[in-house]
Amino acid sequence: MSTPEKNPKALELPWLEGELRLAGILDRRMISLLRAIEQSGSINQAAKQAGLSYKGAWQMIERANNLAPKVLVATATGGSKGGGTKLTAAGLSLLKLFARLEDQHRALLQQLNQSLIDDPDVMLLLKRQVIKTSAGNQLFGTIAKINSGAVNVEVFVSLKGGEQVVASVPLATCVNLQLKVGGDAVLLVNAPDILVLGDDDLGFHGLSARNRLAGRVIRIHFDGVDSEVIIQLPSGETIAATITQISAEALTLKPGANATAVFKSNAVILAALVPTGDC
Repeated sequence: MSTPEKNPKALELPWLEGELRLAGILDRRMISLLRAIEQSGSINQAAKQAGLSYKGAWQMIERANNLAPKVLVATATGGSKGGGTKLTAAGLSLLKLFARLEDQHRALLQQLNQSLIDDPDVMLLLKRQVIKTSAGNQLFGTIAKINSGAVNVEVFVSLKGGEQVVASVPLATCVNLQLKVGGDAVLLVNAPDILVLGDDDLGFHGLSARNRLAGRVIRIHFDGVDSEVIIQLPSGETIAATITQISAEALTLKPGANATAVFKSNAVILAALVPTGDC
């Protein structure tokens, strides 16, 4: 049973994984022990090859023998370490069966992974789960517009709630990321790079920062010097800002209060989920 790969590179990361197990106990570890016994003829050596203790190996074998319709492992009278151990015909048949099932299991997982890769919505969800970064804020959106200059490029990204964030990146970065209108993007913003406007400041326009995301405060954490303000956007997404505790108190920030996260376009680190075109 085999399934041709539509995109070999896409399958480098197994999005879906699964362990093959028969009857609840016959798994890869048990089969590895049986294979080692067949090769070495010694439970002591087989246990070492399988990464088990001698006692643990025996317990696994005894349980398998008791549950199987026919004995899988037979031992002749010999040394204290179980000399003369070998697989019975039933044991050898089990190894062949498991090897065949492993091939089918591997092919099935490959087919299922390919079906995930072929579904853009599922892939967008999965790729978001594996992004690891030190940036405190990760916002996902779709590139709505790209304004190219001689040196820098302004990339406008629409968030799921309709808010728009602009990121200023070097032209070379835009080319390397192969950004394109309609492509998926990740916006990374460090919490200390975000200013917070309180309820009384929402009509204030004296800041040069391009990005302003309005929402409501849902949590505030104080550490005695600084405070982390968590603002929830209308879409349900959250953004965290780190400001001094004195500033948070002066703004009378509290859960439920209106607040706006403000940050400059050059404070945004832009990442493309999937290269989709050219700048």
